[in-house]
Amino acid sequence: MIKAVYLFAILSFALVSCQTEKNVKKYPATIGDIEFDRKLDNADFKKCGSEKWRHFSFQYYQGTKEFSYKGEKIAVTEKLKKENIYSEKKINGYITVRFLVNCEGKTGLFRLQHMNSDLKDTLLDEELENKLLQFTKSLDGWMPKDIKGLKVDYYQYLTYKIENGKVSEVLP
Repeated sequence: MIKAVYLFAILSFALVSCQTEKNVKKYPATIGDIEFDRKLDNADFKKCGSEKWRHFSFQYYQGTKEFSYKGEKIAVTEKLKKENIYSEKKINGYITVRFLVNCEGKTGLFRLQHMNSDLKDTLLDEELENKLLQFTKSLDGWMPKDIKGLKVDYYQYLTYKIENGKVSEVLP
């Protein structure tokens, strides 16, 4: 009887281990990696690095915390003011555009997220979101990052705080 219980325990462990191994492979290398989507992304945008490192991009919390834009965040804010982007709707919330900056300072893999003031996923104003996405794509002053002598790809995001249909703040 003890041998049967022991054998059952070993087989159960082996089965669970096999299940876990299968699940691991379907997840990206790093939480939050953006996968290429030919419907959304420019096929000419390329990640940098050797084949070994091409699939790895630094997140904002991995040594790339500073805002690396020519003229810093104030330059982005001033350009946004000149564009005069707003919504006719008196909406409040947040629109975040997340993207990858490669080792040449070029951008791609743009993704959008929208939330209301209570931070719940809500479509605010599709026209405003598209304008802010196009504005973010037009920013061409992103600087390559260097970590320990190696130029790297990194994720960047801009969150636009919307109050009464207008951008009141650019975060981070």
